[in-house]
This record gives sequence, C-alpha cells and structure tokens, in this order.
Amino acid sequence: MLNFPASPKQHLIIFTRYPEPGKTKTRLIPVLGSVGAANLQRQMTEYTIFQVKELQKFIDISVEVRFAGGDLQLMQDWLGLDLVYQSQGEGDLGSRMARSLFEAFQSGAEKAIIIGTDCPGVNAQILATAFDQLHTFDLVLGPAIDGGYYLIGLRQPIPELFANIEWGTAQVFQKTVEIAQKLNLSQVNLTPLADVDRPEDLPIWGQAFVGEG
Repeated sequence: MLNFPASPKQHLIIFTRYPEPGKTKTRLIPVLGSVGAANLQRQMTEYTIFQVKELQKFIDISVEVRFAGGDLQLMQDWLGLDLVYQSQGEGDLGSRMARSLFEAFQSGAEKAIIIGTDCPGVNAQILATAFDQLHTFDLVLGPAIDGGYYLIGLRQPIPELFANIEWGTAQVFQKTVEIAQKLNLSQVNLTPLADVDRPEDLPIWGQAFVGEG
C-alpha cells in the first residue's frame, strides 16, 4: 500500500536520482568530476523541492519523490521526513513514468504532473500554470529546448504516451505530440525551457539565480 496523503486531487511527482558520485550527471563528470557532478544533482533537486514548497503555499497539492539509486533511508536523510518517497522501480524511463502516473490516479488523483530536476526554469509559477491548464486540456507538456520535455501532466493514465519512444533523444517531445494527436488528446504546451545535461548547459544553472532573493 502506497502512503499517499489523503485525497491528493492534484498530485506532483518529482523524478530524481540519489546524488551518488559516479552514478549521476555522468555527462558532466569530465568537467565537474564525479563529486562535482553529484553535488550539482543534489543542488538541482533541492532547488526543485524549494520551488514545489513555494507552490504548496498557495495551491493544495500532494507531492511524491520518485527516486533512482540510494534507498528510502538515504532519501529521508537528504531531503527530510515530510515528503513521500517511492522507488522508480524497473524499466526504461517511459515505463517508470507510466507506472508512477497509474499509481497516482489509482490513489485518487484527478490531475497528475511529472517533473524532473534538470531544468532550473521550472518554478512555482510554471507548475501552477500547468495544474491550471489541466482543467481544460487532456495533456500538458513543457518542451525542453533539447527536444525532450521537462514536464508532463495528465488527467488520466495514458500509457501509450510513454511507449516506443527513444528516451534521451531530440525526438522525444515531437514523438509524444504525434502520439497525442493520434489519440485525439487536447494538448497545450508551456514555455520552452533549457535542461542542464551537458557541459555547455552549465551557464543555465548559474542564470537560475540571477534575480533570486
């Protein structure tokens, strides 16, 4: 039995990885080193959680962290006891996302959104907009500039959106849109944002704090 808060009508799922050196942000290890890359993963996840907690000040949502690597104890020691944690489990990214959405809707969610922690532009305002758009649209997508997406939101589980996609390629967003069109889903896109995955993306992370408090 999953330990969800009571009646999570609006549910946010955060996909992240425990920041173990050598196993996270591997494409950045050549410039940051394994510890530096893990520290970036740690900081980006903490920044995402901060934005989500800002959102919770004015919108009633339940939040769940789906993690890879580490274990429940390590996640709680890192991010605290006031979050719900669940392992991402087996399978490719698509099957892990589809499973997390299925379980959220099974547990009573009426709107569910998945975000990662690679995109420092994802703030409370964008998340609030995404939940609001789910009043009107079947599918909300946040396009990433590299061709993927940083956010997906649905009102029901639609596993077809996560099947037969080559994750990590520049075609992920376009392929998802094509599947949605075949399924006759109404869809809206959020502001395109940049991920931090490669050495040339690192300035994006620094810019996230320009103008912050």
